[in-house]
Amino acid sequence: MKENTNSFSLQATGRRVRSALSQQVAFGIIRLLGFVVVGLLVWIQGFIIVNGVGVISWEFLTEAPAEGMTSGGIFPAIVGTLCLVAGSMVFSFPLGVMAGIYMNEYTKDHWSVRLIRVVTNNLSGIPSIVFGLFGMALFVNTLGFGDSIIAGSLTLGLLVLPIVIRTTEEALKAVPDSYRSGSVALGASKLQTIFRVILPSAFPNIITGLILAIGRVSGETAPILFTAVAYFLPKLPTSVFDQVMALPYHLYVVATSGTDLEASRPIAYGTALVLIVIVLLMNLLASLIRKRMSKR
Repeated sequence: MKENTNSFSLQATGRRVRSALSQQVAFGIIRLLGFVVVGLLVWIQGFIIVNGVGVISWEFLTEAPAEGMTSGGIFPAIVGTLCLVAGSMVFSFPLGVMAGIYMNEYTKDHWSVRLIRVVTNNLSGIPSIVFGLFGMALFVNTLGFGDSIIAGSLTLGLLVLPIVIRTTEEALKAVPDSYRSGSVALGASKLQTIFRVILPSAFPNIITGLILAIGRVSGETAPILFTAVAYFLPKLPTSVFDQVMALPYHLYVVATSGTDLEASRPIAYGTALVLIVIVLLMNLLASLIRKRMSKR
C-alpha cells in the first residue's frame, strides 16, 4: 500500500514538473515572439526617423512642393490628408455607431443582424483598391462629385465602416445588462436608456474603433487614387468638391516617379515621418478623449 502511494506521488510530481516545464517553454516562445515583433517595429520606426529627420524643417512643413516635387514642402498634402481623414470619420463614425446600436440593442437575433454581420465581414476582407473603383463609379461618375474631397472621404468612410460597426457592437455587449434593466425599472424609455446610460458607458471602448479607423484611412493610397488626389497641386482646397494632395499618394509618387529619384528620396522619408507623426497625434487625441470619457 505504501509503495502504491509513493508511486502515485512520484507520478503526480512528474506531471507537475512536466506541466511547469511546458508552461515555461510556451511562455518563453511567446515572450521571444513579442520581442521580435517589438524589435521589428522599433527598427522600422528608427529607420524612418533616421532617414527622414534631416529633411524636416519649418519650410518643409509649411510650403508647397516645387520643381516636380523634388523641392519645397508638403503643406498641401498635410491639409489634404487631414481633410480626407476628418471627412471619412464624419461619415463612417455616426453611421457605424448607429448600425452597432441597431444590431445589439434592437434586433439581436433577427435575420437583418445576421445579414449585416455577413456584409461587414465581407467588406472587411475586400482589397482597398476595389473600394477605390467603387468610389470612382458611384461618387465620382454617377453622383457627379468628380475627383474631390467629398468623393474620397465617402470612399474611405465605406472602407472603415465595418471596423466602426464591429467595435461598437462589441463595446455595447460589454455593458452589463443590469444597467439596462435598472434604467428601465426607473421609468426610462428604450431610447433614453441607450443614449443616457448605455452609450456613455460604452463610448470609451467605441473610441477604439475610431482610433483603428483613423489609422487605417490615414495611410490608404488606392481608394483616394481614383477619387480625390492629384499628382501635383501646390494649392489648398477651397471646398469639398476640390481635388487635394495627400501624404500617402505624395509619398508613393515621390518614391517611385520622376527623373531624379535620388534627390527625391529624402523627401519621401520626410513625408513618411510626417505621416507617422500625424497618425500618432490623432491617435493620442482620440486616446485622451477616451480617457476623459472613462473618468466621467
